[in-house]
Amino acid sequence: MDLDAYVAEHGGQWRRLDELCRRRRLDAAEVDELVVLYQRTATQLSALRSRSPDPALVSQLSQLVLRARARLTGRPRASWAAVTRFLVSGFPGAVYRAWPWWCGVATAFSLLSFFLIWFVANNPDTAAAFIGEDAATDLVDSGFAGYYTEFSAPTFAFHLWTHNAWLAAQCLASGVLIVPVFYLLWQNALNIGVVGGVMVSYGRADVFFGLITPHGLLELTGVFVAAGLGLRVAWAWIAPPPDLTRGQSVARAGRSAVLVAVGLVGVFAVSAFVEAFVTPAPVPVPLRVGLGAAVWLAFLAYVVVLGRRATHRTPPPPLDPGDHEVVVTTRRGGGQ
Repeated sequence: MDLDAYVAEHGGQWRRLDELCRRRRLDAAEVDELVVLYQRTATQLSALRSRSPDPALVSQLSQLVLRARARLTGRPRASWAAVTRFLVSGFPGAVYRAWPWWCGVATAFSLLSFFLIWFVANNPDTAAAFIGEDAATDLVDSGFAGYYTEFSAPTFAFHLWTHNAWLAAQCLASGVLIVPVFYLLWQNALNIGVVGGVMVSYGRADVFFGLITPHGLLELTGVFVAAGLGLRVAWAWIAPPPDLTRGQSVARAGRSAVLVAVGLVGVFAVSAFVEAFVTPAPVPVPLRVGLGAAVWLAFLAYVVVLGRRATHRTPPPPLDPGDHEVVVTTRRGGGQ
């Protein structure tokens, strides 16, 4: 290939395509021209890659083709409007639509945790078998309360935030396998049951519930939502709707799960703040519990009110975009 002759022949088209990509707005004729030049340049780039040893020219044309493709496909841009839509309808709507799943998880988890607290409290030998007599005594005397003041509040809050977000991510990611979700929930229920049972058996139920309630309401609700969405993905695989294939059903449930995962990052940030700054605060227990309960009720109201409104206004999330052919549309006479 005579590279100089090839560049001389097609260089004008490449410069015109670059000019169109840089323009802020295009009319209908210019959009049509952009499409034609993009197709031609992509073909010419393919020819150059196979015949030309000039990497600089290939790199230059590759960038030009990518810019043209992004202009045609309407590359999404971050905007406050998108963030607002996510907070007002996307996240609460996804959580609201899955309420039977996470409410079911919350009910089963709570019943199991309270049963374990009752069982351990009424069977002291069980607590000794789990953590040992010395550890139980230390837990009651100072260990449980000291956990909330061992580190500085900002460090503690960051640790809690990342830990809970990772736990939720595990529940969502492993939901399709079912067993890992139940294992993670069992581990947390067992921990609450053993610690709570030991505290109750030593007559320190007020300390246990006074410290765990302010942050636990919101924190555990976030875990329940993650576990419920994870199990919902598994059910989408087991029993897909009649109008969807198994893969499409899992794709739809997976999109909701990813949407919720992003929102839960904020939920766990709030619960971590409450646990680090409110739970150990030297204020009366009713005030701490009241603040935690107010934050929890505000989250539930946010999900119910905005989620119901979003669900009634919009259909369920679409299938994964990969299941459909990408169609580029343009408006005649309008801006790009």
